[in-house]
Amino acid sequence: MEYFIAVLVLLLMIGISNILNRLVPLVPVPLFQIALGIIVSIVGVELPLDPELFLVLFIAPLLYNDGRRTPRDELWNLRVPIIALAFGLVFATVLIAGYAIHSLIPSIPLPAAFALAAILSPTDAVAVGSLAKRVHLPQSIHRLLEGESLLNDASGLVAFKFAVAATVTGAFSWWEASFSFVLVALGGLALGALMSFILIRCQVWLRRWGMEDITVHVLWQILTPFVIYLLAEEIGVSGILAVVAGGIVHAMERDRAESVQLKMQLVSTSTWSVLVFVLNGLVFMILGVQIPEVMGTIFQNVNFDNGRVLGYVVLITLLLYVLRFIWIYAFWSVRYLLQAPSESNRPSLRGILLTSLSGVRGALTLAAAFSIPYVLNDGTAFPERELILFIAAGVILLSLILASIFLPLLSSDPEPVVTLADKKKKSEKDIRLKILEAAVQSVHSNMNDSNRDAARNLIAEVKGYMSKSDVFQKRIMEINGMGPQEMEIYLHGIQAERTEVRRLRNRGEITAEIAMTFEYRLDRLETVLRDRSDTGIAECLDKWKGMIPLNNAEQHETLEPNDEAARTHMLKKLKLHTSIAAIEAIQQQMTPDNRTASTKIIARYEKVIHAIQYQTGQSLPDITLDKGKLDLITTAIQNQRDKVQELYESGEIDRQHARKMRHFVQDLEKWILMEN
Repeated sequence: MEYFIAVLVLLLMIGISNILNRLVPLVPVPLFQIALGIIVSIVGVELPLDPELFLVLFIAPLLYNDGRRTPRDELWNLRVPIIALAFGLVFATVLIAGYAIHSLIPSIPLPAAFALAAILSPTDAVAVGSLAKRVHLPQSIHRLLEGESLLNDASGLVAFKFAVAATVTGAFSWWEASFSFVLVALGGLALGALMSFILIRCQVWLRRWGMEDITVHVLWQILTPFVIYLLAEEIGVSGILAVVAGGIVHAMERDRAESVQLKMQLVSTSTWSVLVFVLNGLVFMILGVQIPEVMGTIFQNVNFDNGRVLGYVVLITLLLYVLRFIWIYAFWSVRYLLQAPSESNRPSLRGILLTSLSGVRGALTLAAAFSIPYVLNDGTAFPERELILFIAAGVILLSLILASIFLPLLSSDPEPVVTLADKKKKSEKDIRLKILEAAVQSVHSNMNDSNRDAARNLIAEVKGYMSKSDVFQKRIMEINGMGPQEMEIYLHGIQAERTEVRRLRNRGEITAEIAMTFEYRLDRLETVLRDRSDTGIAECLDKWKGMIPLNNAEQHETLEPNDEAARTHMLKKLKLHTSIAAIEAIQQQMTPDNRTASTKIIARYEKVIHAIQYQTGQSLPDITLDKGKLDLITTAIQNQRDKVQELYESGEIDRQHARKMRHFVQDLEKWILMEN
């Protein structure tokens, strides 16, 4: 039960971390999650880290998902630098940093120093992905880092296992280690590709036999990385490389025509997005939970000088960055000399610095450190195990902090020199178009057979705004020009409409379905006009009460809308009744103080009545607006808000412009609902 509560707390903290990131986008989500994990640990929530369970539960599905998402053609084009970083840099780091750590801290034997260097050598795929989304690295660097992080976990862990074995047994053979590494790596790649191919073909065969249950097929996909990893580790090959190869093969098979099923792809994408979101968050939360215990052990030990230990962390981190920079600089320089020299492939100092600083370490490093045994074969304690854990945790934190500070500075392009007025004008126009395009894309992606007509109408309205923005902006200003008094009177009219709808339904003059459709629109409009998304308890009870007929009046057969035309006619007739009721209600509460405002709102209702009665060719309100179209509007508006946040987090707009664009989205929502 304690573990269950701990997991629930961590999941809650993941949600809070994303809220904090929205408020302070300059700080990446992983740092918020680590900080919240530290707080959770301090208040008493414990979650022991089992390295083997951590690898199979978190690393396996995350690397499998990265493998299936990363473009294969780009990985192939970057195969040489990826291999140079994932294998060459890792082994160079193990060798050079191992000797350096032993020289800096003589109490750590050379094999143990190699083990520490091995777990510090691979970059973390989860951390790299989180930083790349916020920093917006150049595409080539982003793909290079993705490819590196997919492969270097395996090389680092294999080197770590050999180093730990050498420390525990006191014996080591370079020839045996090299041969075993090649065998483990190639075996993992081959097994992962083969297993993924077999599992995918089994799914294809099941579909050919008529087994089209999407839930079962998606569950099969989710179980695939766990099966591949466990089988690979049981055989003795690299489970990490196996799941990476499995993910790539899955992507290749998905591209085959016979494996494509649109609905399953949609469900699969949604399921994996939720799963990856939770696993990514838990990785850093668990890392944060472990840090107080790891660091507290050293800080509370009188045998260690805290200042000196922190100095070790700083020096080792700087050493890792220097080695990474030199390796990358040397590789690109040699490659430039071997190829036909040109400006396009000339090494860029900025690009090398970005690639170097992006080499952040993550939870995999700490998980590997926890797998270090407590004792050697002769029964003595593993040398400086607590200090190794402390250094590993410190390097992780410091690398994340340094990357969070310096990567945004290096990745930002200098802005062209333009006047402030021109920049503001162009920025607002372009940003509004981007926001509107986000709405159109949202409606397109949610279009189906049941809402196709409503979706097309909504797209036409938004595109009309994009082509005639000045006209529509004027109409929006008219709508939002209503003062507080006019708004209250309008809301009073809406309440009168709701009362009339329920009266007609209870008398049996309209069907319950028609009443619910009409009230749904009124509720949504009232929520938008009040500028809030919640309702009080009394209002909620009132809405539930309104769904229950007060009597059992029989419905007339002629009132049952058997087709869309009859339904539309009934809704227009209902709108006529409710508009008259609203005018009467407003007139009854009219006073000399609110006469002007009441007259304006009455004029709006009279315009609706006139349009319905005489069909004068004016723009009629779409009173047939049903839940399907309202859902499309809600989704589109939310997508626009997400777009504003994305632009803010990417640095394209500042906080002031983001606030202005949020008001623009809110005004657009009011206009759409009030004009439809």
